[in-house]
Amino acid sequence: MNAPQSLPHPAGGAPRPLTTLRTGRRGPVLDIELHDPGQGNAVTETMLDELLAVLTTAEPGVRVIVLSGAGDDFCLGGDRTEYAGFLDHDPTGGGIRASATKGRLVCEALSGNSAVTIAKVHGKAIGAGLGLALACDLRVGSDTASFRLPELALGLPTAWGGLLPRLLNEVGAARVRELVLTGRSFDAHEALSLSVLQKVVPENRLDDAVAAWARPVVRRPEGALRVTKTLLNSYTAPTRLADASALDAELMAAVLAVTHYARNEGTVHHM
Repeated sequence: MNAPQSLPHPAGGAPRPLTTLRTGRRGPVLDIELHDPGQGNAVTETMLDELLAVLTTAEPGVRVIVLSGAGDDFCLGGDRTEYAGFLDHDPTGGGIRASATKGRLVCEALSGNSAVTIAKVHGKAIGAGLGLALACDLRVGSDTASFRLPELALGLPTAWGGLLPRLLNEVGAARVRELVLTGRSFDAHEALSLSVLQKVVPENRLDDAVAAWARPVVRRPEGALRVTKTLLNSYTAPTRLADASALDAELMAAVLAVTHYARNEGTVHHM
């Protein structure tokens, strides 16, 4: 990727280097790569800050944004070590709340972006990683990709970035209930049947699949594209039942704070 790997400093100082992302511009296409492969591209506070800054920084002429992951996996989900650190610093869950709010804003910046957003998924997309992919307009996965929602087994609510209402809207309540309650993995072909993905190809054809989507999109008149995306989002929103994703941060913080307190006090009760 050959675009600048830095962001403008908010106070007008020297640009801040990107540490968890790599970006590249190919004409009207902006590539954003989650780039912390040693940690499975886990979603951290720094990554959320950088994603939000990149996605909300106006770049004239961008019609398509492609989100991908470096290394073996697209994204292994939230960084649980960082969550534990937040709770140690503030047992009431303030850090968790702030981080989860950023997660919602990042996903809204993907879904509500004036450009068409494409998730290019390989390897594993777990938890928050699946949330990032699902926030994109179009999603292509390699035929070896896999997906999982492990939150319940980890003592967490499925409340990150508006993931649950998006899943209910795209997949349907009965199937989502099974995936959330069991936490089982599902492969790319099942993801296709569930509309979690819209296309499955061999991993070495992922770039070709993205290009095939991007080519017609970049030729569309900018105004018409922007209005059409707004219409699609507007018409989809009412079908999300009661979209309580604004409460995701509160739910995440409350559950983790209670669990953290109970564990430290030794008052965990078994049903």
